[in-house]
Amino acid sequence: MPAPFARRLVNAPDAPQTLHRRYSNAVEVSGQSRTLHISGQIPVDADGNAPDDFEAQARLAWANVERQLKAAGMSLDDLVKVTVFLAGYEYRDVNAKVRWEVMGDRMVALSTVIAGPYDPAWLIEIEAIATA
Repeated sequence: MPAPFARRLVNAPDAPQTLHRRYSNAVEVSGQSRTLHISGQIPVDADGNAPDDFEAQARLAWANVERQLKAAGMSLDDLVKVTVFLAGYEYRDVNAKVRWEVMGDRMVALSTVIAGPYDPAWLIEIEAIATA
């Protein structure tokens, strides 16, 4: 049986502090036995369909992250780093709302990047790293 891993949130007191306290500036993981790198999960279902509105796309992209975690025998509790790519700044607040609903009290290292989408129909993409 693998040894349990430890997670420690790191927020240097002499660096800028996190906004809204909903994530950590850094997450130290020690003793992990597995690391899962999740490629950018897009807002598309298994049939290749993408919803039209941003909130539905955000929920679908998070569901796809959860599907990859489950396939590896992991859950949202195992996430340590999340990067969210948004098609525009106007999606920032809804993105945060959906992320808070999905993640609850789970703290991860987080980056949000405003970037042009790979496909113009996609308004969000989420990549992540999990350890167990």
